[in-house]
Amino acid sequence: MEGPFLEDFEAGQRYETAGKTLAESEILEFALRYDPQPFHMDVTAAEQSIYGGLIASGIQTLAVALRMVVQSGLFSASMGSPGVDELRWLKPVRPGDTIRTVLEVLKVRPSESKPDRGVVTLKYETMNQNNEVVMTFRALQMIRRRGDS
Repeated sequence: MEGPFLEDFEAGQRYETAGKTLAESEILEFALRYDPQPFHMDVTAAEQSIYGGLIASGIQTLAVALRMVVQSGLFSASMGSPGVDELRWLKPVRPGDTIRTVLEVLKVRPSESKPDRGVVTLKYETMNQNNEVVMTFRALQMIRRRGDS
């Protein structure tokens, strides 16, 4: 197993993912399957909504952000996540928007009861191509310690 391991993280570190452009077809497909609200899945209805056009589901934005982080390799020693806090959707994500996520390590804590792991507290900020923050949250990530793979 490759790192980074718990010992490789320290408060203040920042990481940035590659970007992902969301196509209208992806937004529609996701909405039809998982979040069938009119402003996510009906272009005409979305134009009449408070958003003035089609927008991605916040759940889709979250899923894409997490996929980008996993694909970056940052959590190759991950043992899962016990939770997310303070999830906020601040701006709509529209067809053609390119989003990326910046993570900041807030805290690193070795487990007192399980010596093979620890918990990293991270602040996530997902931004669009205009550097506008579209989503934020804090997450806990269980990370394997070096030598315990």
